[in-house]
Amino acid sequence: MNIELVRLTDEYKEHLFEMLPEWKKDIEINHTNMSPRKLWESDFRDFDSYVKSFETAPDPKNGLVPDTTLFCLDKDRDIFVGAVNIRHYLNEGLLKTGGHIGDGIRPGERRKGYGTAMIALALDECRKLGIDRVLMCCDKCNIGSAKSIIKNGGVLENEVEEDGHVEQRYWIQIS
Repeated sequence: MNIELVRLTDEYKEHLFEMLPEWKKDIEINHTNMSPRKLWESDFRDFDSYVKSFETAPDPKNGLVPDTTLFCLDKDRDIFVGAVNIRHYLNEGLLKTGGHIGDGIRPGERRKGYGTAMIALALDECRKLGIDRVLMCCDKCNIGSAKSIIKNGGVLENEVEEDGHVEQRYWIQIS
């Protein structure tokens, strides 16, 4: 597997336009997880505004912490296979159920090992940011995400239930 995490630039516009409609359709039809949520906060078809949306300043009053959104590029196939959103530190809400890393793999590329590999690359990015203990959360029903987190050293701390929805909280020591 020959992948890397890249920032979204004009060079990758077609990659994005090819990936997100497939992903959005899966969300609408199968009601799958929208992680990383940052991908869906703006309309990707307005590409310039979409790219700028990833550069927004943190706003602690509104619960926004500094973050970095990166796309997972399969270099051999020249396609985006997923994305990660890395929060540079945790606020109260992220500590409870969000975590440092929100990640997702596009529907047609799931169950191929990309999630596990992409999380490993995201952990390298966390290390560069000086984060030595990373929290990752996933829906209890999302067995694939849990497996990818565990394969990267995730240790289940607990489960948090809100309105009948159960999130699992895993810690990964990377120092």
